[in-house]
Amino acid sequence: MRFDVYGMCYALFDIQAAVPPSVLEELGLSAGAMYLLDADQHAAVVKHVRRYVVNTAAGGSGANTTIGVAYLGGTACFTSRVGTDEFGPAYVRSMEDAGVQPDLPVGDGPTGLCIVLVTPDGQRTMCTHLGEGRNLRPEDLQLDHLRASRYLYVTGYLWDTDTQKEAVRLAIREAHGQGIPVALSLADRFCVERNREDFLDLLRDSVSLVFGNADEATLLTGAGNVHDAARALGAGGRRAFVTMGAEGALVAENETLQEIPAVPVRALDTTGAGDAFAAGTLYGLSRGMSPRGAATLGTRLAAHVVSRMGPRPSPDVALRP
Repeated sequence: MRFDVYGMCYALFDIQAAVPPSVLEELGLSAGAMYLLDADQHAAVVKHVRRYVVNTAAGGSGANTTIGVAYLGGTACFTSRVGTDEFGPAYVRSMEDAGVQPDLPVGDGPTGLCIVLVTPDGQRTMCTHLGEGRNLRPEDLQLDHLRASRYLYVTGYLWDTDTQKEAVRLAIREAHGQGIPVALSLADRFCVERNREDFLDLLRDSVSLVFGNADEATLLTGAGNVHDAARALGAGGRRAFVTMGAEGALVAENETLQEIPAVPVRALDTTGAGDAFAAGTLYGLSRGMSPRGAATLGTRLAAHVVSRMGPRPSPDVALRP
């Protein structure tokens, strides 16, 4: 089987729970805040919220993108690691149900979780435990699946551990050897702050396409505005796709710039908008669309995602070029 996209990122099982404020108090959490949990905190939160769970699904930034590709009618493979707990098999089933090939070896630790606690006033408190995804290793990769793919897509979140970096570097070497373009998502501003020099090295030596929002692009390049940042990212033979929220997106290549208008929608939840934009763009490129046409499809899918709750498209999204 051939794949449009071979994605690499954290496997985070998404859990939504509708909880009373007393649960936040018992856990010592502030409403609306974001927390990165250690193993003990992770176990405590899971125990407290289990009876309040209202929705579960495979997630994580890279997984959201591969799911978006599949929902558009493409083919995708996703690699990370899951644990031996109940959430590992559930993650694999969820990816399979979405039409994505799950390359997910099992480790001894817990599966990564992103637990969103929603109180009656609508406040969302996010608790994330990265779990087994931190232990992704080069030997975990199914290189035959990578070789059968049109694009390799990696996210900046994978720069958290040395073994993850080694896995990404192996995938990049294999992609280069097969003539497969490498796409990098800058992930978020904190990833850029932590790994700026590494990301700049990747852009110089390894990456054909780069995805990021205006904040990430200006931070990485040091440019004074988003247009100059996009031009810098699109220099040196790369293609850069920079999102600007309600202002649309920019496509830069060989320092030339094209503006892509946004699709007007009523935004209910902006979570996952960048992942959806990457999904639509990569799907379009894999179907032979021009960079502008692919980015236009990306903005349409992102608009669909922000107009509904949750970070992923509807399975029946039915967008076509």
